[in-house]
Amino acid sequence: MGQPSSLGLRGKVVLVTGAGRGIGAAIAMAFAREGATVAVNYLSNTAAATQTVAACQMAGKEAGGDAWAVQADVGSRSAVQAMADSIAREMGAIDIVVNNAFRPYPFDPERRSRFDDLDWSDYQAQFDGTVGSAFNVCRAILPRMRQRTQGSIVNIASNLVECPVVPYHDYTTAKASLVAFSRNLASELGPVGIRVNCVAPGLVYPTQGTLATRESFRESLMAATPMRRLARPEDVAGPVLFLASDLSGFMTGQVLFVDGGLVMR
Repeated sequence: MGQPSSLGLRGKVVLVTGAGRGIGAAIAMAFAREGATVAVNYLSNTAAATQTVAACQMAGKEAGGDAWAVQADVGSRSAVQAMADSIAREMGAIDIVVNNAFRPYPFDPERRSRFDDLDWSDYQAQFDGTVGSAFNVCRAILPRMRQRTQGSIVNIASNLVECPVVPYHDYTTAKASLVAFSRNLASELGPVGIRVNCVAPGLVYPTQGTLATRESFRESLMAATPMRRLARPEDVAGPVLFLASDLSGFMTGQVLFVDGGLVMR
C-alpha cells in the first residue's frame, strides 16, 4: 500500500460503531490503512467482525495499523460504558469516534411505510437507534476527551435530511435529529478542543440495507445524480477520515454530503 498519507492518523485510537460490515467496515479499514488502531464495534455477528479485523490488519500492515473486535450493544448505556472503559484500559485513550451504528432499516422505495401506516413507536425506535446510540457513546467517551482537550467525533447521517427522494419518514427524521445533536455538541465542545461533524451519504450500494432496492430505482437515482453512479462504502470512508484528521482542524458542526452531487450546498 505504500506509506501513509499526511492525514496524521498514524497511532491514533479510533472507535467505529457498527463496523462489522458495510460502511462501518470500510471506514475501519481506511483508518487502519492510515496507521490507526481501530476498535471494531459490533452487535452480534462475530464472524463478520472477525473478518473486518483481519482485513484491517492486512490493510494496515505497512503503515502500522491494527484492529480488534469489541462487542457491545450501543443501545445499552451500560454496555457502551463498559466498552469505552475496556478500550481506555487497553489503549490509554480514544482519539476519534465514528458513530455509524443504527437500527437496521430496509431501503425499499416500493414497500416503504407510508405516513398513515406509521406509529410514533416507529419514530421512537429509529430515534433510539440513531441518536440514542450516539448519545450513549458520547456520554461514555467525552469525559476522557475533555481531560485531554482534544478529540474528533464523526456521526453518519444521510443526504435524505436535505433531499428526501424517498420519504422514509421515521429513518430520515432520526437522521435529521442526529445532525442537530451533532451541532449542539459541536457548539458546546469547541472551546475544549473537541470537534463534532457529520458525513451524510446518499444511497450506498451494496449494503445489507440496500440489497432490496430494485435495480430500476437505482438506475433512476443514478440518472439524477451528476456523477451518474451510487456511493460505495469506500466513498464514505474518505470524507470520514478527512473530518477525523487535522486537515479539518478548524471545522466543526459541519455536514459533508457524499452523494455524487445530488445535494449541493
